[in-house]
Amino acid sequence: MTETPMVGSLAAETLPAPGGKLVDLPITPIRIAVLTVSDTRDEESDTSGMILAERIVAAGHACPGRAIVADDITAIRAQVRAWIAGGDVDAIITTGGTGLTGRDVTPEALEPLFDKRIDGFSVIFHTVSYQTIGLSTLQSRATAGIIDGVFVFCLPGSNGAVRDGWDNVIRWQLDSRHRPCNMVELMPRLLEV
Repeated sequence: MTETPMVGSLAAETLPAPGGKLVDLPITPIRIAVLTVSDTRDEESDTSGMILAERIVAAGHACPGRAIVADDITAIRAQVRAWIAGGDVDAIITTGGTGLTGRDVTPEALEPLFDKRIDGFSVIFHTVSYQTIGLSTLQSRATAGIIDGVFVFCLPGSNGAVRDGWDNVIRWQLDSRHRPCNMVELMPRLLEV
């Protein structure tokens, strides 16, 4: 058996994503904020936000902002717009508010702000999620897009959904070493006219 070369703490081998692999280069760290959307969670009980923040840093990125807002369109938009206007984030991941109840309004808050929608994200997220929770994935409206040159990913609020979304999808597309392509290499061109 041949030994697999190491890249940081990860082996340079085929990843769980189809056709994906890491190349033996240093990672380009990016800045990823985490927004928890919930009427009931606080800093202590926000386990999904904590999981995301820990995984972001463990992957070699910075987490310059973490906040909790109520399931309210105005509050969600205000926090996302503030982070984007501040220029301190390259991506934002939200957790919560993507379900089917009346209070679940994260897609309604953010999709109208998308300059471009990343349609494939929802498809891939649901494919991954189906492997974990089966048809219950239908109850999620996970979505993603780009707002003023910043990637925005909206995940459900459960710890399992956050793990599925980050570990199996988002992490690899926000890793500059991922091939055949990744979203980090697109960042300098997102605001092209």
